Amino acid sequence: MVSSAYHLDDSDTFIQKALQWASGFDCACYLDSNNYRDQYGNLHVFLAVGESASFVSDGDNTFEKLQEFIDAHPQTWIPGFLGYDLKNEIEGLESRHPNHTGFPDAYFFVPATVLLIGRYNVEIKGNDPQNIYQEIVRTEVTNAPVEFHGHLHYRMNRQAYFEAFSHMQRHIQQGDIYEVNLCQEFYSEHTALQPLEAYRKLNELSPTPFSCFFKYGQKYILSASPERFLSKNGRTLLSQPIKGTAPRGKNAEEDQQLKADLLANPKEISENIMIVDLVRNDLTRSAQPGTVKASELLQVHSFKQVHQLVSTVTCQLRDGLSPTTAIRDTFPPGSMTGAPKISAMKLIDRYEHSRRGIYSGAIGYFSPMGNFDFSVVIRTMLYNAENGYLSFHTGGAITGNADPHREYNECLLKGKALFEVLKSH
Repeated sequence: MVSSAYHLDDSDTFIQKALQWASGFDCACYLDSNNYRDQYGNLHVFLAVGESASFVSDGDNTFEKLQEFIDAHPQTWIPGFLGYDLKNEIEGLESRHPNHTGFPDAYFFVPATVLLIGRYNVEIKGNDPQNIYQEIVRTEVTNAPVEFHGHLHYRMNRQAYFEAFSHMQRHIQQGDIYEVNLCQEFYSEHTALQPLEAYRKLNELSPTPFSCFFKYGQKYILSASPERFLSKNGRTLLSQPIKGTAPRGKNAEEDQQLKADLLANPKEISENIMIVDLVRNDLTRSAQPGTVKASELLQVHSFKQVHQLVSTVTCQLRDGLSPTTAIRDTFPPGSMTGAPKISAMKLIDRYEHSRRGIYSGAIGYFSPMGNFDFSVVIRTMLYNAENGYLSFHTGGAITGNADPHREYNECLLKGKALFEVLKSH
């Protein structure tokens, strides 16, 4: 692979051209931080296209086989995704609902071409960077409509949601769990959609730090995730669970009040602390003894659609532990399950009406330096262009004192941008 750097006079235009160009490949992974830079992430825009080698889960020892794949392709970028139902391998669980979207439980690829795009330059790694650069510059950006042709259905209507909610609270009262994430699916069958335009609209409505357009054959992941699942930088593992949501205000004064109310809300705080404890426990499996720390608790992060309560948990990776083992030890993301984790996941499959699949899993990459960074797959649309199935889930945490009406409305708030994308056709 040859690497060349080029100056960009207009990085925004180049990024849109590059995304348009990438959408023509059979596989592509586009990650956009939307300028939400912090001390934990160092990529502005990442784009990988073309498949020179790939890994697909066969449902058996996925994490071990993925590590073998990574070891066989050292010093390269390897993007991909991990589906929520890998829980079945990890904990001996099962998923009784059908896989309508058709995604495998895991897919990673060694790209033929990688672009690392900054504000003023782009580094292109491939067989002919100059030719790739010229191809992208010549690409015309289409501004086509989303063209959603289909009808959106609720897999779980309001009454069914309230019934499932009541069952979950009964399990909390019985001591089976003390917190659980209950999700519902919105779906459309025999649907037509322009996935690239849908992604662009979603990123315009809800720009987030882990925005992603992922193409896998004729299957698409269109994500506006605000949440980091797990990253590795050197020996440091870091997770940033989100629990606690408030809407944005109509003006600056109302917005500040909503933030203050979120920070003072006992239910939202207890949700967050419970998941922090769960994540700390998960990280202990991979950590050098005594290094697990909740370094930042209950920080308000504001996004275009919502305010969120975010905490940061870190540890130092134990000697001799592989990157995929560290991911396996914390998977699926604790913020999307509940506590105790295994009990919560059993009840999730019992009372939810749909298979989560990629939703509640993770998307990200392994870097040439042996690091990785993965987001939680939330606020995300999944589309299978082969069978016309479109799906997205929303959910929220249930505790003993949670109110079903408020939680149901929070589900709709979290899906607001996704609903708007499909209304914009």
